[in-house]
Amino acid sequence: MKLLALDSATEACSAALLHEGGLIERYEILGRGHAERLLPMVDELLTEAGIGLRALDAIAFGRGPGSFTGLRIAAGITQGLAAGAQLPVLPVSDLAAVAAAGARLSGRNRILVCMDARMGQVYWAAFDCSGGQPIALTPESVADPAAVMPPDGTAWFGAGHGFTAYPALATSLGAMLAGSAAGLLPRASDIAAIAAIEFAAGRAVPAAQALPVYLRDEVVHRR
Repeated sequence: MKLLALDSATEACSAALLHEGGLIERYEILGRGHAERLLPMVDELLTEAGIGLRALDAIAFGRGPGSFTGLRIAAGITQGLAAGAQLPVLPVSDLAAVAAAGARLSGRNRILVCMDARMGQVYWAAFDCSGGQPIALTPESVADPAAVMPPDGTAWFGAGHGFTAYPALATSLGAMLAGSAAGLLPRASDIAAIAAIEFAAGRAVPAAQALPVYLRDEVVHRR
């Protein structure tokens, strides 16, 4: 299959292309400028693969949670490209993408993802990755780090930059945490892998449904 994936939910900006059984990717850490960089990444990948946009089967994107601005960029570009080329889209959880990376790196199946949500909070969820596809065992939530609690006492592997932003997370989880990859950020390559399974299961949606998932309604501290 031919599938393009985009992500700009965090300081990482990436695009990936599944093409003829192979995967190529562009990945950069940017302080800002995701909107200016993401489309050139897409052009680079399509040129490298020697195909046009209309040759794709679908476009996937990291639907969040994450930066409000970043989520709007990925969703907006996905909507525009998919509508213009009459392609379906696959919204993919950024927490699930980090869980997939954590499982691949650690060799473990039970992954606790905590991403820095700023404002003293984290985006988090617990995942079972034993079937090759991250399955959420808890709702995706935004919460204070102290409120993060996986569903049982089984050893979990932590993934995501929430563990870097809030070191007390590891302390509060104690023996429930069996190591962590604290620097993990979402990557389009992981989003593409998840989206390919979703596409095969018939879960692609029209371009108009390329919508971000914010989790948080409030973006500033209230006095």
